[in-house]
Amino acid sequence: MDIGTKLKNARVRNVMTQEKVAEEIGVSRQTISNWENSKSYPDIISVINLSDLYSVSLDELLKGDSNMVEFLDESTNNVKSRQGFSKLIQVMVYLIIWATCIVVFWIGGRADAIGYTLVVLYLILPVTTLTISFFIGKDNGWANYKWLMLLFFGLMYMLAPYATFSLANTVTFGNINMPEITTVLPGILCSAAGMLIGTIIKAIKAKKSH
Repeated sequence: MDIGTKLKNARVRNVMTQEKVAEEIGVSRQTISNWENSKSYPDIISVINLSDLYSVSLDELLKGDSNMVEFLDESTNNVKSRQGFSKLIQVMVYLIIWATCIVVFWIGGRADAIGYTLVVLYLILPVTTLTISFFIGKDNGWANYKWLMLLFFGLMYMLAPYATFSLANTVTFGNINMPEITTVLPGILCSAAGMLIGTIIKAIKAKKSH
């Protein structure tokens, strides 16, 4: 028996209309009809949602439908590729903004040290860290590894003043300074706040979809 027939039987057994199922899992009624008539296949997230909704095990839904299993394998690989690309983009955007801030300092920003500090270290970097961390928190692709990014943002926040003011001091006076480890804290805090907000919003949306 194919998965379309199983889905239809499960829906009828639970005395639910296609409109009701569509509303519960966040798709159109036509999509539900296409799945039940085997015109298209649900993605893995929809299969899981339908499994929960109908109180039917995934094994029972997928067993015996080799085409569906093949489709899910292909879909999963595509999702992993998109997630990997998404993670790369998020990190690259942050690094580009971070590097631009450093370049601006050496081009002319150091002439106004106070202005540079206020704009870059107290505004641009915190906002960028908060924003990128927010999207990381919402992104399922990071899974639990996203919390390791706290160390990344803390490190980059520590290196920002070291690659600007500390290095300029070394160039001008010959003084060799080490990065101040305490400067990782603002980066970690901004990142933690962004990830927490993103994670909470993701959880709220997931709860509403059930």
